[in-house]
Parts: sequence; C-alpha cells; structure tokens
Amino acid sequence: MNRAALAALPPNDRVQYEDLTVPGPADGPEVSVRIYRPTDSTDTAPLPGILYIHGGGMITGSIQTDHRQVLPLVEAVNAVVVSVEYRLAPEHPDPAPVEDCYAALLWMSRNASALGVDPGRLALYGGSAGGGLAAGVALLARDRGGPHLAFQMLPYPMLDDRNTTPSSHEITDIGIWDRAANLQGWKSLLGDRLGTDHVSPYAAPARAEDLSGLPPTYLDVGDLDLFRDENITYANRLMQAGVPVELHVYPGGIHAGELLAPDAELSTRITDYRTTALNRALNRS
Repeated sequence: MNRAALAALPPNDRVQYEDLTVPGPADGPEVSVRIYRPTDSTDTAPLPGILYIHGGGMITGSIQTDHRQVLPLVEAVNAVVVSVEYRLAPEHPDPAPVEDCYAALLWMSRNASALGVDPGRLALYGGSAGGGLAAGVALLARDRGGPHLAFQMLPYPMLDDRNTTPSSHEITDIGIWDRAANLQGWKSLLGDRLGTDHVSPYAAPARAEDLSGLPPTYLDVGDLDLFRDENITYANRLMQAGVPVELHVYPGGIHAGELLAPDAELSTRITDYRTTALNRALNRS
C-alpha cells in the first residue's frame, strides 16, 4: 500500500501498524502483511499472536477493507495481529489463497521472537471466506507438523463447496451473501473442480475426513445465514473428533450482520462473546 493510502486510514494512537512483505509459498510470490501491535500494553512478556484472514468470498477484500475490524481486536486481546493479503480468485485459484495464508503463519512462527509473540499462543481469526481459509490453514498446520496453534476463531466460515444443505438453498435473497454469490465465489476458487471429488479439504474444510488434532475452536453463525447448516455440522464433527468447541447460533442473525449494524444489541453481544473467548484461550494467567 502506498503512503497516501496509509495516511487516509483512521488514526489510532493505541495501536501501531506497519506493512511488510514476507516469504510466500514455494514457487509463489512474496505475501504482503500488515502487523499491528498495541502501544499501551504494560506487558513486557511476549504477547499472543493472531493471524487475521479477511473475508470476501475468495474473490474480493484486502488488509485495508478489514483494517477497522482489526484495530479494536488488537486492543481487546492485547495481541500482535498479522493481517494477510492473500491472492484472490479467479485470477489466483486454489491453492494460492490458502497457501499464502499458511506462508504468513509460518513466517509469524519463525519470527515470533522479533515480533514479540509467544509461539505457544498463536491463533487464527477469519470470518466468512477468511474463516474457511483459517480452517484450511489449521488443517495444513496439523498435517505439515506445525506451527502449533492454540486457537481458531471462525465466525460464519465458508467451508463447503457442495452447497447441498437446507440453509444453502433457503438463503437466496437475505443480506450480503446469498446462494448465487456463494456459488460464484466457489466457482472462482475451484473452477471445474467445483462439487466434484477432486476438491482438497484445505480448500473446502468440510470435506476433511479427519478433524482430530485441530486447535480449540470458536464458531458462530446466524440462523438466517446460508452457512448455518454447514457450520453447525462442522462444529459437531469437531466435537466428535475430540476438539474443544464453542458454538453460537444466533436467532435472527444474518451473514456478517455485526458489520452491517455494529451498534445493534446482537452485534455488541457477538463481539463481546468473541473477545471473551479469545482472551480466555490466549491470555490465561
């Protein structure tokens, strides 16, 4: 991002941030990240580290579009947050997005000391498409032998390219992400592999046969979100695999409703519950 764009971002004296490029996946380009640190922290010990993965249906979004969401997260959890600018479909189909995110996680882990991060308190945070990518990164970290993850925060994640659940058929004209948009996002990511047996679980984590060994997970979704059923199924499968899970299903909640109406009572409650869960997982005394 150029200096003019950075200067236009909202000021926050309690959080400092800088943009860097870090090594990307093998045979891939470098990955841009934005590193956020709390300026008012009285903690002299290493802080928790959160890899933040923005949403956007795999086809849009950036570290700048979620900037306003990351700033309060840094303060609320007193953590170092690295927001990753992964490549987008359709120009960069699977596995580019998830591999970019995994490369950013590797860089965080390998540079934990320089970042002031406790490598034992690394977490993933991603909503919608970012949640699907976070779940895919967690599977990659498990299957590739690291980095160790302490927690994954998955608000209404995009998990299943098959789109066969009742809610995926019911939600056709509610909110900002409906069935048609979802099919477009998956088609952009997967191309002709969409809905076939040739889709990787790292791209569509609902396809993973084994969910054991994944980090403790927080998952929330509204009952008017097309991801409702696939999210509930994924949470249940995680629990059956022995993974600690906290699941919230909000009556009347739509996809990303807390971003559309941040001052609504439900939105405040959603944000508070997420913050509480992150602090409980990452800031235990």
